[in-house]
Amino acid sequence: MITLYHTPLSINSRRVWVTLIEKGLEFELKALDLTGDQFEPDFLALNPFHHIPVLVDGDYTIIESFAMLDYLEAKYPSPALMPTQPEAVARVRMVQMVTLNEMLPATLPLTMKHLFGKDDPEAVAQAYEKTAVVLKFWAQQLGDNTFFGGQQLSLADIVSGTLAAWLPEMGLSLADYPTLAVWRQRLMERSAWQQTHVSQAQLEDFKLRMRQRMMGK
Repeated sequence: MITLYHTPLSINSRRVWVTLIEKGLEFELKALDLTGDQFEPDFLALNPFHHIPVLVDGDYTIIESFAMLDYLEAKYPSPALMPTQPEAVARVRMVQMVTLNEMLPATLPLTMKHLFGKDDPEAVAQAYEKTAVVLKFWAQQLGDNTFFGGQQLSLADIVSGTLAAWLPEMGLSLADYPTLAVWRQRLMERSAWQQTHVSQAQLEDFKLRMRQRMMGK
């Protein structure tokens, strides 16, 4: 049995969760409350760095979400989430890494403002500039294709798409990127995204708890 230790609001967790669903695999979810569950001895035995997600497949334990995606693709190759054509492989990897190394850090000030009410005008302005560079890159890599890998869903779509799902919450519009807007909507309509969607009630509860934590309550 495959077990995913996660929290529903984590982008890192969601990309693995979506992949498991897209692969049609049977798995068990174990949700952690990150106010302390990650420091429990049983969880630290799985991941001494006390981070989620953690994937356990039988007697094999994997930490780091990108390693989980590669593992799932290698062990459960059908349906394939990686193209075979060299240029498409490179495109998938580029989009994955740009999302991780450029887009995620760039959106942090926007997350702090729009989700948690902590505004730093200079940082927010820089965030809009940096995210625009990534969105332009995404649009260039997508081109006229349905997905980043071509006509079939790929790991790049899952990695970037689980972040793109939050763009409206971060005050980011895709109005200037019509192909990306269509691509995002296409993903949001897939069963895997709908099954892993965070409800407004969950989001509001999380925002409240985070704001209280930042105020030291």
